[in-house]
Amino acid sequence: MAADPLSKVFAALADPTRRDMVARLTDADATVNELAEPYDMTVQAISKHVKVLEDAGLVRRSRDAQRRPVHLEAEVFDLMTKWIERYRRQAEERYRRLDDLLAEMPDQPPAHDLPETPARGETQ
Repeated sequence: MAADPLSKVFAALADPTRRDMVARLTDADATVNELAEPYDMTVQAISKHVKVLEDAGLVRRSRDAQRRPVHLEAEVFDLMTKWIERYRRQAEERYRRLDDLLAEMPDQPPAHDLPETPARGETQ
């Protein structure tokens, strides 16, 4: 069974190297060689990471003369944002209901309603 698009995106972003590559691509397009520069891994390994990002729809490769830049596909983030936003709204609604409930509760019960307890070391 093929993974749904959202699962592919989250799976691709589960790796810290790929998350870092996506973060770097928010600044500008880059070639695989440029993406490989800060890492202690082969260009072939970086290319595999790019392929995972590409399969998830997060990036695409284009051709610019001899250069093959990797471009970030920002539209995919809309899919993630909609999913996250749905659960954020639900969580906010739960917190709002809790806030309302807590606001309705008295801060402390009146002193005459509290049971008397002996002071430490005293007996009744």
